[in-house]
Amino acid sequence: MPHTIVTDVCEGVSDCVDACPVACIHPGPEKNIKGTQWFWIDFATCIDCGICLQVCPVDGAILDHEKPELQKIPR
Repeated sequence: MPHTIVTDVCEGVSDCVDACPVACIHPGPEKNIKGTQWFWIDFATCIDCGICLQVCPVDGAILDHEKPELQKIPR
């Protein structure tokens, strides 16, 4: 099951972007409610490896399951 980046918790650190082996993490187009850059995971590409969880320094920014209602996805 794909992981989820919680848009309103993400602080845009981007350690997850460099660590992702399948490049499924992308920047959001605007700031989140905290006023920071944020990222989102492409659920169709995520291989559920968990590396993003291991490298993210922000508690609660990444969940180990798919919760689309917590992650904005640009259209």
